[in-house]
Amino acid sequence: MRIAVISDMHGNNLAFETVLTDIKQRGIDQIVCLGDAIQGGPQPAEVVQNLRALNCPVVMGNADAWLLSGEETGDEGIPPERLKKMGEIRLWSLSQLSKDDKAFISSFQPTVTIKLDNRLDLLCFHGSPTSFDDIILPDAPEDVFEKYLGAYSNHILTGGHTHAQQVRRNGELFFFNPGSVGFAYSHYQPDGQFYADPWAEYAILTVENGQTSLEFRRIPFDVQELIRIYRDSGRPFVDEAIAQYQR
Repeated sequence: MRIAVISDMHGNNLAFETVLTDIKQRGIDQIVCLGDAIQGGPQPAEVVQNLRALNCPVVMGNADAWLLSGEETGDEGIPPERLKKMGEIRLWSLSQLSKDDKAFISSFQPTVTIKLDNRLDLLCFHGSPTSFDDIILPDAPEDVFEKYLGAYSNHILTGGHTHAQQVRRNGELFFFNPGSVGFAYSHYQPDGQFYADPWAEYAILTVENGQTSLEFRRIPFDVQELIRIYRDSGRPFVDEAIAQYQR
């Protein structure tokens, strides 16, 4: 069985379609999405359209829930000025979506479990199995990792949220993050500097004949086309978004 694990499109349908094209060439049996699909980028409606067409399981991400409710549940300490801008982008995103689109987003699940074979399953979530707000970075201390995931060591685990591709042992099995389809970036950048990466990330988990393998993929997309899409979108604060791709 070959499963493509996608996450964190954040309204970047150009990157999403780049990944979908790659997936079609990989002999994939199942796709699962770990959430944060819609909010942020210039193409929320287009991402919803493609995600609905896939008819794949989708996990509810913190940005998905926030898009619908406007209620901030995390404790990341977002500055008020940034939160205000995010709120304006949220309202614009909602204006692009139909009633059916919003109902579709509301149907996303807290977790998804996929049977891999007679002995293994894949437990899918956004932040952790108990909260889409939990943060598990590659350098998370072992006690933090154990707190969030230790009780689930009888599953292969996959979560998104941090936009950071990683794999880490958990008991006899492992946890992995496929990275971000629509907004990949490094967490380790100098103060006052932030650049997004010009590629889309996802992962392929393969389980066959008692063997398990994991492949991380990074697929370049056309940054100039993304910039054009931003400029034509009507999304608020496009200049700031575009600047993240201009080095």
